[in-house]
Amino acid sequence: MRKKKRRQVFEKVEVIDAGAKGKTIAKAPDGRVIFINNTVPGDVVDVQTTKKRKAYFEGNAIYFHSYSDKRVAPRCEHFGVCGGCKWQHMGYGHQLFYKQKEVENNLRRIGHLELPELNPIMGSKAQYFYRNKMEFSFSDSRWLTLEEIQSKIEIKEKNALGFHIPGMWDKILDIKKCHLQADPSNAIRLAVKNFAVKNNISFFNPRNQYGMLRTLMIRTASTGELMVVIQFFEEDKEKRELLLNYINESFPEITSLQFVINTKQNDTIYDQDIICFAGRNYIIEEMEGLQFKINAKSFYQTNSEQAYELYKVAREFAGLTGKELVYDLYTGTGTIAQFVSKNAKKVIGIESVPEAIADAKSNAANNKIDNVDFFVGDMKKVLNEDFMAAHGIPDIIITDPPRDGMHKNVVQQILNISPKKIVYVSCNSATQARDLEMMKHVYKVTKVQAVDMFPQTHHVENVVLLEK
Repeated sequence: MRKKKRRQVFEKVEVIDAGAKGKTIAKAPDGRVIFINNTVPGDVVDVQTTKKRKAYFEGNAIYFHSYSDKRVAPRCEHFGVCGGCKWQHMGYGHQLFYKQKEVENNLRRIGHLELPELNPIMGSKAQYFYRNKMEFSFSDSRWLTLEEIQSKIEIKEKNALGFHIPGMWDKILDIKKCHLQADPSNAIRLAVKNFAVKNNISFFNPRNQYGMLRTLMIRTASTGELMVVIQFFEEDKEKRELLLNYINESFPEITSLQFVINTKQNDTIYDQDIICFAGRNYIIEEMEGLQFKINAKSFYQTNSEQAYELYKVAREFAGLTGKELVYDLYTGTGTIAQFVSKNAKKVIGIESVPEAIADAKSNAANNKIDNVDFFVGDMKKVLNEDFMAAHGIPDIIITDPPRDGMHKNVVQQILNISPKKIVYVSCNSATQARDLEMMKHVYKVTKVQAVDMFPQTHHVENVVLLEK
């Protein structure tokens, strides 16, 4: 039997920087990097390692000799256990500093790009209660705190409605109050949980795959409209209607109350039939007079207020005069395409998800926009010579790919198309930098604007303008 390697402890280590994925950085005595989970730059700590690799360690601070002046008291009682807001213990100004630094470092180190002077990062006015969509999971065996385990008192109430513990697919933390979505989000979640417990409606057991209640989704819109979707694993018509009627009567402000019965092993609903129980099957989001129907499966930026700022940056970078043909790649439900359409001659949106394109077409028709067209298909297959022969060669390309960035064939095709300008919107500046490096022999970066969509987390959006 192999002996377990002893964990090392490094004493009085100063935390010198913020790193990727919400971790911070220190140096071991031998010069190797230590990635730490629970500190802020400026802390001086003893670190116990959890992983040892050739070039680095990972670890946790087990003793604090002194605290950083960048620290603030976290608002949320679940901070440190819930993995949702890893930077809540860092002042917001410092969060913005490290997000901007990460964007610049990625563009320089990964992309090897020559950069103009970067615009200061756009902070979010709302630093809490900014999300318009939250998804909570039910479990009949909630995550127990160390204190509960050590108390040796029998825990009778084990039902949970909350978030997955980081790295543990079957452990759910029961959430008392979440600071990410505005009321009535917390009130709805707590009411659903309490009613289900009181009426013996079973919570899901993810390990053994049984139980009735599976997930709860709450979507809000800047218009004040509200959607609630309950996902059931097992059907029990009487109990299902009992719960849905209770929600409908207790929260008359709900615009759309829906449910889905999903007996699959995974809880994704994108391949499921969603049934409207009360109200209508969508809510309406609004931006600059444009209205967007949001259904249970729709993608929409999760911070509505900052999405508006992000789209304004993209439109400004494009510098449209009304004469241009614009291609909007990875268009989703066509929000950017419609947002820039009044300044363009024509906009063509391409997206791989058929439901998203159906939404985009419906929204454009409702908004009476007649200079946009939407097409569904895999980007690396759709964006070809035949497509351009049919629809025209774009003057400007706007691209907003998923976290993985663009496929190298898509990058190559953009280079073949050779538009005057490319506006690249990204939620991952590392993959953005990788893609930009492939274009730097033809295009130069002339503008960079980071936008903070997700306060209290390490995530950041970034917009880059490329010109020949």
